[in-house]
This record gives sequence, C-alpha cells and structure tokens, in this order.
Amino acid sequence: MNENTFQFSWFQQSDAGFEPLPLAQSLWRSDQMHGVAVSGLLARAIERAVRDAGRDELVPARYHVDLFRPAMMTTTTASARIVREGPRLVLLDAVVEQDGEIVARAGATFLAPSAPASGEVWAAPDDRPTPPPADRLPTPGEHHVPWFASEQPWSDSFGDHQNAGRHQTWQTAVPIVLGEECTPFQAVASIADATSMVTNWGSAGVEHINTDIDLALCRTPDSARLGLRALDHVASDGIAVGTAEVFDSTGPIGTATVTALANTRRTVDLSGGVEARGSA
Repeated sequence: MNENTFQFSWFQQSDAGFEPLPLAQSLWRSDQMHGVAVSGLLARAIERAVRDAGRDELVPARYHVDLFRPAMMTTTTASARIVREGPRLVLLDAVVEQDGEIVARAGATFLAPSAPASGEVWAAPDDRPTPPPADRLPTPGEHHVPWFASEQPWSDSFGDHQNAGRHQTWQTAVPIVLGEECTPFQAVASIADATSMVTNWGSAGVEHINTDIDLALCRTPDSARLGLRALDHVASDGIAVGTAEVFDSTGPIGTATVTALANTRRTVDLSGGVEARGSA
C-alpha cells in the first residue's frame, strides 16, 4: 500500500477522536475542512447509532445538516443519539465537536419500508439524469476525480465546466475513516454537500458558501457511486437556494437542497482546474 492510498480518506481515527487527513481540506481556506468530510462524519455517527439500536431494517429517508461554524483541520469528535423511536421510524440527532465546541449538527429520520401504495400520483416528466458513459469511467470500486457535465459534456476537467450551464456531477465517495468501507448512506450524505457545486458553480466560479445540507431519499443508494444534477437555483440579496436531483446507477433516489451565502471575497475559481478534494 503506497502513501497516497494510505491517506485516501477524510479522517484517521485516534485515541482523541478523528484526525482530518489532507483530502479533508477545504477549497475556501487551507486551515478549514469542507462540508463533504463533516457531513460524512455525522452520517457515520448516525448510522452507527441506528445499528447499535438493532434497527438495521430501517432506511435513511431524511438528513439535514447545519454548518454554522467553520470546522478546522484539527482533532474532531462525532456523536449521535436517538430522539424518538417507534415501530416504523427512528429520529436521531448528531453533532461534530472541536475543542469542546459544536461546529455542525445533523438530524435524521430512518423509516421502515413497506408495500407500495396502490394509487397513481403525478411525477416529473421522464427527463432523468444518467451517469457518464461507463466505458469512460474507472472500474466500479476504483476512486476517481469527480466528473462534471455542464455546457460542456462529461469530463473530469474542472476548468471545462466553469460556465453558466446546468451542472451535474458523478462521484465515487471517499471513505470517511481510514480503513473503513464507505457505506451507501455515508456516501450519499457526504456527496450531498456537492449540491453547492452543481447549483452555485457558474461562469465566475463558486461564489456562494452553503450553510446547510438537506437530503430526502426514497431508498438507499445502490452503491457508493452517486450523481447530482441541478434542478433549480434562486437567489436574492446574497442568499441562494439550490436544489439538485440525487441519482445512482439505477435511477433517481431523491433530492438535495442547500442554502448559501454570497462569498465573493473568497470565490473558488476553478477555471484553471484543481486537484479535487471534495466540494468547496
């Protein structure tokens, strides 16, 4: 195992908690972590709390993260607790802490699957996103730089996609903790932070920083390979709301929404390309 492979995770576990690895570094500031890593750690804590409660039959249906304080590149802890448990659902809260202060929090709802409802309900027209062509991607299970499509076709060249087109991305999730496999829920919870990339990335770069992540799912992803496609972007007076479709190799699985603040003093300019570490 070479050094690059050894470091290919967001965190390494230690006696004190979790130590962020170089991949967790934000594009906004070198001493801060990006939301992909923070959200992934929260999802890991939530998923473990569900497992410890013996409720593995439940599936994640709602996941919300508040990113209200910058998470720094320093020792981090994460914990989760069950708030309400019933026959068909479990509600949980989770926090990420640094130096005794909460820097992010999450809430999640896990639901029990059942037989489908019999009635017919309106659904959006059948214009659904699909992954990039399989023959251009690495073998499933191999990690790769995130792919994007916009006004330009699918590619892993960030510079090609700094435009005002409708953005979408296809990614293989990075393991949250070194030595652990990334579960499908951890994958979608972490990649959901890239909603800010596909909805806030325009001709001048990424000019908004998201303060939260909202994820709603109808089923668990089929793997740790997932995509996001912009559905909408609305903005007023420096506040933006972006919504994206979430999809896997077999079709759509839900939506993700981010609320963001204009951050033009620290615009992430990707026109020259970047060594991807996750989302901004």
